[in-house]
Amino acid sequence: MDGSYIKAQSQVRERRVKNRRLKAKSRAGNTTKIHLAVDGYGLPVEFEITGGEVNDCSAAPDLIARLTDAKAMIADKGYDSE
Repeated sequence: MDGSYIKAQSQVRERRVKNRRLKAKSRAGNTTKIHLAVDGYGLPVEFEITGGEVNDCSAAPDLIARLTDAKAMIADKGYDSE
């Protein structure tokens, strides 16, 4: 599981889905972040799209809850929290 920023152009208007912003101002400017879970072959199995200011450990619980068949998980340091 890992996340990646996508830079939004300045002309793109803010979009809301289920009362969540999908574009936001962060350190990198106007960005969206994709949190992606892949299987053992590197194929995508689940994803979460958030505003760029959302940190990884805040998006992880929703993403993990949708991975019902997972026996183990490897994620980068940003997803580690209490």
